Amino acid sequence: MPTRLTVVPAQTPAAEALALGPDGIFLSNGPGDPKMYDVAAQNVGRALALGKPIFGICLGHQILARAIGAETYKLKFGHRGANQPVKHLASGRIEITSQNHGFAVDPESLADKDVEITHINLNDQTLEGFRSHREPLYAVQYHPEASPGPHDARYLFDAFKEMMDATPGA
Repeated sequence: MPTRLTVVPAQTPAAEALALGPDGIFLSNGPGDPKMYDVAAQNVGRALALGKPIFGICLGHQILARAIGAETYKLKFGHRGANQPVKHLASGRIEITSQNHGFAVDPESLADKDVEITHINLNDQTLEGFRSHREPLYAVQYHPEASPGPHDARYLFDAFKEMMDATPGA
């Protein structure tokens, strides 16, 4: 079956986006303070309630974290550039990542959310990724599509496809 991708704006109501019958939901990058996107976080929460696989990157990472009840905060110095070292905790590998953001997810606010922290920034130890133990979701703070490594983060897209394939009804 050919792959089909449908792009919807961030303000699209959850019911409208879910009526498209997605196998998974990809939350992309974007500008600004994630607190400005609480309607998007509520829509993501509705998709989570239906068990749809979700993968968030950059601002999508922050919106997904807010959807599960985590907090975000403004970094003193943002992460900018195509040479940000991030440690993948499960493998111990260091990934060279591309980043462009000024906000981060508070890891302490994830403590009671049944999630695992998967990635940390080696420059300042901020949270760079998490995944759920209960829901088909994961997210990374950086831009895996930018390929600064050049293939350091390709596995994330394969993992999202596997998550969609493994989710009943997706």
